[in-house]
Amino acid sequence: MHSSLLAACCTLAALPSSAADVGVVGLFPGKAVLVIDGGNPRTVAVGASASGVKVIAVDQDAATVEIGGRRHRLAIGQHAHSGGDGGGAQVTSLTADGRGHFITTGTVNGATMRFMVDTGATSVALGAADARRANVSLANARPVMLQTANGVTQGWVVTLGSVRLGDITLNEIEGIVHQHDMPMVLLGMSFLNRMEMKRDGQTMTLRKRY
Repeated sequence: MHSSLLAACCTLAALPSSAADVGVVGLFPGKAVLVIDGGNPRTVAVGASASGVKVIAVDQDAATVEIGGRRHRLAIGQHAHSGGDGGGAQVTSLTADGRGHFITTGTVNGATMRFMVDTGATSVALGAADARRANVSLANARPVMLQTANGVTQGWVVTLGSVRLGDITLNEIEGIVHQHDMPMVLLGMSFLNRMEMKRDGQTMTLRKRY
């Protein structure tokens, strides 16, 4: 009895967990680069599996992946969901100010920040002082030159440990640290592209997708 129960438990533990959300971020001959449940990009060859996701086929336009027994053809930037409920939904709503900007309070690495939603920014952008308050290290950051309204300035590409907005928390988000201070943090697409965004008049609702 005990040996049978132990064997059953071992069998269950060996079963791969099925991912809740899979996105394709790159395509190569015979391989696809996947982001699974918001983790780091993983290169998976045709016929191989990762976290319960199997790559069936790859061509120049899309990858065919199998999740929970269902197949999905995904182009770069597209996502598929297994249909499982990953827990309570993370949702927050913002109200536009008089100029139509969505400005709110959140945190970066636990440090309180003023955010402005900016779909034109590729990443979450912080000024130098905000980055210091959030203990963002530039030791291994990649230097870049940034075009701003005041001309070209120095910046650094970093990974932010956590970014929180209302009930939504994302981990390991790409950020840009500017050489100079900024009036607020720009909440760019490295955060927003993981949201469902709906606007109704002066209200914007963000729902975490993965």
